[in-house]
Amino acid sequence: MLLSLANWLQTQSPEFGFFRVFQYITFRAVMAALTSLLIGLAFGPWVIRRLTALKIGQPVRAYGVESHAVKTGTPTMGGVLILIGIGVSTLLWFDWSNRFVWIVMLVTMGFGAIGWVDDWRKVVHKNPEGMPSGEKFFWQSVIGLVAALYLAFSVSETSNLRVLELFIRWVQSGFANELPPKADLMVPFFKTISYPMGVFGFIALTYFVIVGASNAVNLTDGLDGLAIMPVVMVGSSLGVFAYVTGSAVYSRYLIFPHIPGAGELLIFCAAMAGAGLAFLWFNTYPAQIFMGDVGALSLGGALGTIAVITRQEIVLGIMGGVFVAEALSVMLQVAWFKFTKKRFGTGRRILKMAPLHHHFEKSGWKETQVVVRFWIITMLLCLVGLASLKLR
Repeated sequence: MLLSLANWLQTQSPEFGFFRVFQYITFRAVMAALTSLLIGLAFGPWVIRRLTALKIGQPVRAYGVESHAVKTGTPTMGGVLILIGIGVSTLLWFDWSNRFVWIVMLVTMGFGAIGWVDDWRKVVHKNPEGMPSGEKFFWQSVIGLVAALYLAFSVSETSNLRVLELFIRWVQSGFANELPPKADLMVPFFKTISYPMGVFGFIALTYFVIVGASNAVNLTDGLDGLAIMPVVMVGSSLGVFAYVTGSAVYSRYLIFPHIPGAGELLIFCAAMAGAGLAFLWFNTYPAQIFMGDVGALSLGGALGTIAVITRQEIVLGIMGGVFVAEALSVMLQVAWFKFTKKRFGTGRRILKMAPLHHHFEKSGWKETQVVVRFWIITMLLCLVGLASLKLR
C-alpha cells in the first residue's frame, strides 16, 4: 500500500524523489519487521489483559509434566497478536499486485482460523478435544490442496492470467502430468540435480509440506518460547531464499530458478520475524501468554507455503529439523505403542514422553535448557540451509 502511494507521489513532483527508497525490497523488509515488532510490543499487554478477563486460559494435561501444572490458566490464543502484526505490517509494506504474498497470507489466515476454532472449543466450550482431529485435518487438507493446485501452475508463470492459461491447457490436455522445469524438486548442495515431479507429484508434495509443517510447528509448541524462535529463524532464512529466487541477477549467479515476484515474500518473512520477536517478549519463560493452535498452525502453514514457492522444500526440512524431529517423535511413539500393544498385549514406548521436548524434560533437563538448546540446534541448521545458497 505504501509502495503504491510512494510511486504516485513521485509522479506528481520531483520533490518526492525521496520516496524512491520505497521501491527497494530490503528497505521495505526492514520497515515491515519494525512495524510488526512495534505492533506486538504495543498491543501485547492489552491482549494479555483481554484474554485474562475472558478467562481464555491454557488447560494443562493431567498426565503431562508435573512442573507444568503452574501454567494452568495462562492466557492462550495469543497467536492472534502474531497474526495481527503480520497482517497489518505486510499489507502496509508489500506490493499489493504480488500474487505470491496473497496466497501465503490466505494460507496463513486460513490455518489461523482452524486453530482459532480449535482453541475456542477447548478453552471457552471446555471441550478438551477441541476440534476433532478428523474435522481439523479435513479443513487443513482443503486449504492445502487449493494452495497446492494454484502453486503448481503459478511458480512457472509471471501473472495470474498466465496461470489461468496454463491451467486451462492442462485440463484440455486431459490432465497431462507435465510441468515446466521451474517446478522441479531441487536438491540442495548440487548445481544441476533436480527431479521433475509433474502436476500430481507437485500437488502431493506441496500438500504434504504445507499441512506437515503446520502440524509440526503445532507439536513443537509445548514449552515457553520453544516454537516461536525457530519460526523466526527459519522464516528469516526462507526470506533470504525468496530474495534470491526473486532476483534475476542473484538467481542466475547462484544457479537458482528465477521466479518473478518471489522476492516480495521477504516482506512477509520480515513481518513474521518482527511479530514473532514481539510475541517472544511475552512468551519467554515464564510465559505470560501462549500462542495456541491459532498461532502454531498458521505459522507452520506459512513456512511450508514459502518453501514451496521458493522451491526449497528439502531445505525447509533441514532448517526446520527441530520441527521434523518433534513430529517424528510423536508418530514413532504412537506407532510403536499400537504395534507392541497388538503384538504383546501391552503398549510400550520409545520415549519417556512425546513430543520430544517432553522426553528431555522427563530425563532431567530444565525447561529453559530444552528451549535454548533447541534454539541453538535450529540456528546451526539454518546456517547449514543458508550454506546451500553457495555450496552447490
